[in-house]
Amino acid sequence: MKLDYSVVINSFPNLMKGCLVTLELSVASLALGMVIGVVLALLRISSFKPAQAFSKAYIWVVRGTPLLVQLFILYFGLPQLGIELSSMAAGILGIGLNTAAYISEIIRSGILAIDPGQMEAAQSLGMSYPKAMVRIIAPQVIRVIVPSLLNQFIITLKNSSIASLVTITELMRAGNQIIYATFRSFEVYTVVALLYLIMCSALMVLSKHVEQKMETEG
Repeated sequence: MKLDYSVVINSFPNLMKGCLVTLELSVASLALGMVIGVVLALLRISSFKPAQAFSKAYIWVVRGTPLLVQLFILYFGLPQLGIELSSMAAGILGIGLNTAAYISEIIRSGILAIDPGQMEAAQSLGMSYPKAMVRIIAPQVIRVIVPSLLNQFIITLKNSSIASLVTITELMRAGNQIIYATFRSFEVYTVVALLYLIMCSALMVLSKHVEQKMETEG
């Protein structure tokens, strides 16, 4: 069978719309993951044992179960309990909650990488723990974790392809719809892979630029 990429060219606007949805889904999920991840990281390093236990249990459950199963529970399972989410809401929530578990560990590692003596010195000067964390510790932690966070964004973007299974018309589902109409699997999937590669490569370049800039400023 001859390869025919004309079917992909004719449907390229649909693929570009899928790319936009993929980026929207990834950015929203990462934002949600950041917020929850910060909370989980602070709970994990707190001296309050129940908070530590909750954070550890959350990370254990989320990292120990497949993202696909988590999405299916949210989209197909919750309606059985009377809770219905739109496909986009389920996708953002599912990927966001999953990403949070990994981001929390990135943030926790960043906090632990800072000399504990700095917190002690700040508190000895009269700063409260939250104030010292915001003014002294957080700026240093950000410098440490930014490269890892950008790498997590790349992972989140690739994970967004799983959301096609809960009927979100992101890049992967847009490609599948073209295949259903044309039966040109190879051509469509290679172009879809190329588009993912372009988006991820742009993030890799950004990550490298940020790392170099931080090294220069440091």
